[in-house]
Amino acid sequence: MKVLFVVNNHYATGNGLSASCRRTVEYLKEAGVDVRVLSGRNHEADAPQPDYVLDDFKFPIFEKLIHAHGYQFAEYNMDVFKEALAWADLVHLEEPFRMQRHLARLCRKMHKKVTGTYHLHPENLFCSVHLGWLKPLNDITMRLWRRAYDVCSDIQCPTLHVVQRARKYGIKARLHHISNGIIPEVYKRPAVEPERPFQIVCIGRLAVEKDQWTLIRAMRYSKHADKIQLYFAGRGPEEQSIRKAARKIYEKGIVKYEPIFGFHTREELSDLSARSDLYVHCATIEVEGLSCLESLEQGTVPVIARSPWSGTPQFALDRRSLFKARDAKGLARKIDYWYEHPAERKRMAAKYAASTREYDIHKSIEQLILMFETALNE
Repeated sequence: MKVLFVVNNHYATGNGLSASCRRTVEYLKEAGVDVRVLSGRNHEADAPQPDYVLDDFKFPIFEKLIHAHGYQFAEYNMDVFKEALAWADLVHLEEPFRMQRHLARLCRKMHKKVTGTYHLHPENLFCSVHLGWLKPLNDITMRLWRRAYDVCSDIQCPTLHVVQRARKYGIKARLHHISNGIIPEVYKRPAVEPERPFQIVCIGRLAVEKDQWTLIRAMRYSKHADKIQLYFAGRGPEEQSIRKAARKIYEKGIVKYEPIFGFHTREELSDLSARSDLYVHCATIEVEGLSCLESLEQGTVPVIARSPWSGTPQFALDRRSLFKARDAKGLARKIDYWYEHPAERKRMAAKYAASTREYDIHKSIEQLILMFETALNE
């Protein structure tokens, strides 16, 4: 089975889509699947390049903002497309963007089997320009995306929430509920927690849809704010704004410990989660939220925003780990509960760590291979 993975930039850092794609390709190869990548070039010096290289596409007006999100679009090239398709048995689209739509049309002409992954919602694109809630714009975008999706016979949907949305939008392909998966890690949480502030970790891009501001505002309502230290792990276009808001609650004495900001490798994030007391996920728009799963794997009890556009709430084991999106007071109540019940938090830590086993990436790869075989053998 020769599978061609198609993504705008396989090597971009700072966005979950490219990271997930790299991980999936690596584990598919480990499982014996012959995989090649069609992508924009890698701009790191002396770094590996995709098997089929596309030039960058400069997006008018928004290029700087796109780069701030850790993203880069690729320009379509029919000669490169034909070379790649001549090799492939099956084409897998990681996105439904302009480049993939051109490739999808060529796949149809060449009678190539095509599958895809639903990695992001239309709202993800427009939140940064504060148009994420404009339904007509999102509907128009999905109609464009369907030009790629409707060429696919099968689509991976990382959460049940995505399955429901894809059906709502009338996507015709067979929908497969397959998590992007996490790499199994050794449980690192210490048996006895050292003396330190109550640490809340918030992992993810510093962006509008991740809504880190709600966590900062929640400190104004928490009864235990003076004992809490916030740790924001990520970078993104809203970094300066979020840093400013976090600095303000420290300078005003709302929190005693200055919030920490950092950008880390996956291994470092695993260590950070293992020494944190609570994981807060405020995102209003999220397809899956692997950073949440990876934190849960280390026994970090979560508090997750419930939103119509997020699939992450499926990881909560009960309502104590859920709050209404953008409700800072509601979030503060959940934080206070977990602070005041350390024994229960410790008990649930083990349960949350155990719950992540079903998201082992090896299981996801097995299911993905079955999806590819279904597409090839239909």
